[in-house]
Amino acid sequence: MPIPPRLLAHLRRWVSKGIIQDYAIEWNGMPINSVKTAFAHAVSLAKLEGKVTPHTLRHTAATWLMQSGIDKWEAAGFLGTGVEMLDRVYGHHHPDHLRTAARAIGYRHPQSLAITLTVPRRPKQTDLQPIENTGGPGRTRTSNQTVMSGRL
Repeated sequence: MPIPPRLLAHLRRWVSKGIIQDYAIEWNGMPINSVKTAFAHAVSLAKLEGKVTPHTLRHTAATWLMQSGIDKWEAAGFLGTGVEMLDRVYGHHHPDHLRTAARAIGYRHPQSLAITLTVPRRPKQTDLQPIENTGGPGRTRTSNQTVMSGRL
């Protein structure tokens, strides 16, 4: 199992200082059977409130892996779980979560839902009456003016 670089640096320092010898978690040179007592003591020293358990760290690790955009298959392997469970419980923390939906809203396709729901509008007419050229520059009138003047 790969060890995160920061944890590996701490383990190497602890070995060089004689804090640990053969095991990552030990007491008097022997591996411990359970981390519960030490973890409860650490939670007490840190003055953390609520129910904080070692499993809380697993949730934190899963959340951080997903937030970092790590491949779900690799994250599931690191945590010792299945991709389906990881995606179901922590998938909403992954940067790809809902990304396709957001892009679909941000970049419309030629016919989007908004366009299909709108009522088609007629092109706006600039002149309601046709204009008639009565000869010569600047001499135009509407058909209304022609009828009222008596000339055709």
